[in-house]
Amino acid sequence: MKLRTWARDLGLGARFAVTGGRPGLLRTLLTATGVGFGVTLLLLAASLPNMTFQREVRDSARAVDASGQVTSPGPATFLHLTRSTVYRDASVSGLLLRPDGDAPTVPPGADAFPARGSMLVSPALRELLGSPEGALLKERLPYEIAGTLGKDGLIGPSDLRYVVHVGFLTEDDADGRGVSYGWSVPEEPFNGFLLLLVVVACVVLLLPVLVFIATAVRFGGEQRDRRLAALRLVGADTAMTRRIAAGESLAGALLGLLVGAGLFAVARRFAGAFTVWDVNAFPSDVVPMPALAALALASVPVASVVVTLFALRGVAIEPLGVVRTSTPRRRRLWWRLLLLAAGVALLARMTGRVEITDTGIDTAGVVGGTTLALIGLTTLLPWLVEAGVKRLHAGPVAWQLAVRRLQLSSGTAARAVSGIVVAATGAIALQMLFQAMETDFTQASGQDTSRAQIAVTTDARTSGEARAAIDRIGSTGGVTGVIGVMEAHLWRSGPLRKGEEFAPITSVRVGDCPSLREFAKLPSCADGDVFVLLAHGVQGAPPDSWVTRAARPGATVALRDPHPHPDAPKRPAGTPLPEWRIPADARTVTSRPDPTGSYQYGVLATPSAIDATRLDEPEALAMVRLDPAVPDAAELVRNTAAAIDPTSWVRSLSDTERNAQFSSVRTGILVGSTLTMLLVAASLLVTTLEQLRDRGRLLSSLVAFGTRRSTLSWSVLWQTAVPIVLGLLLAVAGGLGLGLVLLRMSGQRVQDWWVFLPVVGIGFGLIAAVTLLTMPALWRLMRADGLRTE
Repeated sequence: MKLRTWARDLGLGARFAVTGGRPGLLRTLLTATGVGFGVTLLLLAASLPNMTFQREVRDSARAVDASGQVTSPGPATFLHLTRSTVYRDASVSGLLLRPDGDAPTVPPGADAFPARGSMLVSPALRELLGSPEGALLKERLPYEIAGTLGKDGLIGPSDLRYVVHVGFLTEDDADGRGVSYGWSVPEEPFNGFLLLLVVVACVVLLLPVLVFIATAVRFGGEQRDRRLAALRLVGADTAMTRRIAAGESLAGALLGLLVGAGLFAVARRFAGAFTVWDVNAFPSDVVPMPALAALALASVPVASVVVTLFALRGVAIEPLGVVRTSTPRRRRLWWRLLLLAAGVALLARMTGRVEITDTGIDTAGVVGGTTLALIGLTTLLPWLVEAGVKRLHAGPVAWQLAVRRLQLSSGTAARAVSGIVVAATGAIALQMLFQAMETDFTQASGQDTSRAQIAVTTDARTSGEARAAIDRIGSTGGVTGVIGVMEAHLWRSGPLRKGEEFAPITSVRVGDCPSLREFAKLPSCADGDVFVLLAHGVQGAPPDSWVTRAARPGATVALRDPHPHPDAPKRPAGTPLPEWRIPADARTVTSRPDPTGSYQYGVLATPSAIDATRLDEPEALAMVRLDPAVPDAAELVRNTAAAIDPTSWVRSLSDTERNAQFSSVRTGILVGSTLTMLLVAASLLVTTLEQLRDRGRLLSSLVAFGTRRSTLSWSVLWQTAVPIVLGLLLAVAGGLGLGLVLLRMSGQRVQDWWVFLPVVGIGFGLIAAVTLLTMPALWRLMRADGLRTE
């Protein structure tokens, strides 16, 4: 019987929500819109695990299977070389293939193996190469486009990818020989710091969504009060009116589920058209996890009923009105502080217990503590707004109108900005965590970008080719200087000694004096000088005895391997082994890090000191200084390197390098933060529009009595600004405190106490944006025909 009564009253409330005339229908649509935004973001959040997993699956599926070594060529085998490049900060991944037989395995995403000299490209790369913006990249990839890669060969719709059939690839150049695609490697587990970051981020990003949904189901409070009073007048008791009110909220929430599902379907369909922080996905990959989606969808209608009943618990609905229209009682502070203290206590008990070497943390404790702390701060906001606006009095007419309105209904204003408080508090705490942890996950690379910005390594068959490559790179537009050397191997000549399986080997670098000074501390240098380069005590470098065993002043060294592997190509019979005698006056020098951060060892020689034409398969190494005034200087260098040798290795130098997992987590959180801030902005706009619509008759009356429209516009600005300013003050204090507690858990120290400034700036930007966007609706509501009644 009780269940039947509940169902009847909830159904009656749902009927009032959709048949209550234009005002009631508009209120329901606003509620549905607000709830729909929240549901959309919840479904997107539930889809993130599958999106991330599918990207990893696609990346593994298109990689050449290297789990087993393929040594001999066959009909389906092929040589492969991965050569990725960068084009204007966008990563372009490439796979070079040379088939061994006439039936090579077709790459994922392709219908057939491309013909020699042609390539298959992703749709995004095809579009880029066909546009004026891709002209420089087209020079770097001078292959005929024979087709388009399908989704099986891409990690996302915006993936820049090419697969090319080349004839110049050799076993020496290639990464290896393959016969199939698709392999996986064990995933490295997150350490304790990253786990803490991920868990806190999930709470911080999802809680504003739930707060907004709870706010949206309470739209239209004043009109609902009048309607409930009318129900009491015709005989409904208090319990029945509350159930009817819950039914109205439930109808808006259920309609919001449909709106959210529709918005999610639209967002899913166009997922590939948008890239957020370099991340996008195929629509088929944007699929919510069933358990998370069910939890999100079930929690919304339940929350709508619970929130409505909770909101009406202290309201006495009488036939002639409700208590809410009179002066409300003061809000109690103690239970709000109790929530905050409980959250801080849960987190504080884990102080110092999170170590970077951990692979698991107390997830429940972190989630519970962070959630209680954020909810405690959110519940503090209504008390703070009520206490703050009571002390505001004199001022211009617009200010007095705004202040008086806030004094009469501070709870509505506080609910409107509660999502901002949660988002801002969490953003400040997360930023503090980011800055503190960045020192653990970002380390100095040892590279010196003041000496060079790009390093190019290319193979050469002769010293002439190596020298020509260095000169060609140095003459490229936008290059102001080049550190160029030829690199080759030196072997100790003579027979193998007891216990040796191969001849001791070292390296020789041939270049001019300015280039050689980048590798060693030279006392003096002139053409014709030779130096023996030692890496005294450098961590990771081989013992200096390796150098002295192969090369020392006065020693004769072999320029080719005197004891090659049996499978290596044989020298023609009667061909003497080329040798070189290191001058007896060669000076021993100490290695210094080159611009790439590496310590080299071996022999340094100026051009006239050695006949470079006798070197065996030298490499050309060019470290390039770029002109910052030439925007595409780096692209021109990459184009030159690709024209010299498509297999050349080009890398940009950076002073620091960041842990890959940390970068991935950071990108994911930035994507989530962007979506959350968009929701917060939308929620504030929808809430403000609902409040204006609720006060439409009052605004029309004020205009009819001669109030200037500009005065009312300024009053709307102050009504938005005052709660947001108070909320931001609370968020700054709470965010810094929460961040400090979280840092103590991982034993970190605060790096910057001013991390809240960007968040505050975003808050003030929201004030301006919402005010501007609500102006058209405000001016429509201030017309005299708003006084009409039916």
